[in-house]
Amino acid sequence: MTDPTHATPPGWYPDQNAPGQQRWWDGTQWTDRVQAAYSTAHHYAALKAPAGTTTGTIWIWLYVLSPVLGLISLFAIDIAGYMRSVLANPGSVSGTLSLYTSPGFILATIGGWLLVALGIVFAFLDWRALKARGVPQPFHWAFAFFGVAGYGLVYAIGRSVVAYRRTGAGLAPLWATIAVYVVSFIVALIWSFSLMQTMMTLIPQTAY
Repeated sequence: MTDPTHATPPGWYPDQNAPGQQRWWDGTQWTDRVQAAYSTAHHYAALKAPAGTTTGTIWIWLYVLSPVLGLISLFAIDIAGYMRSVLANPGSVSGTLSLYTSPGFILATIGGWLLVALGIVFAFLDWRALKARGVPQPFHWAFAFFGVAGYGLVYAIGRSVVAYRRTGAGLAPLWATIAVYVVSFIVALIWSFSLMQTMMTLIPQTAY
């Protein structure tokens, strides 16, 4: 083992007497401290799943597609009936609050929170299934809690990217998530436009 010069700063250096091992140079002499040589290539390889590992679990698809069910709740709310009530009795507290006590609104609210809770469960089951298949360090299921704040796509996108890095495949849920959010946006836009048309129709009818 050849000593570094005295100008060499303290650090881990290859131990020539033990290939694959490093020994600590304290700046003046070798010490008894040793460790396995770090290899970026080996570390990267350790995070690779076995060849042929699949990542398309039923749980990730349930997670990705469940927001579509939330769109149905939009049409369960009788917005037209609520607007008629408010326009017919302007200033009425009961009329203003009737929307929040309507069966459709209550159903939509409960359904929305239920979908968020199910999303967290689906993410956990998906994460567990990936580990069982041999995918090392899959994207953690706890990121599904972002769904509480309306950012449910965080888990789906992060999971897809990490699965791709581990297996070389698994980006389909990412594209499906983007498609679902685009469709949801379009449906919400159409629903809002329809709501505005209804409002413009009702205003003249209740003006006098």
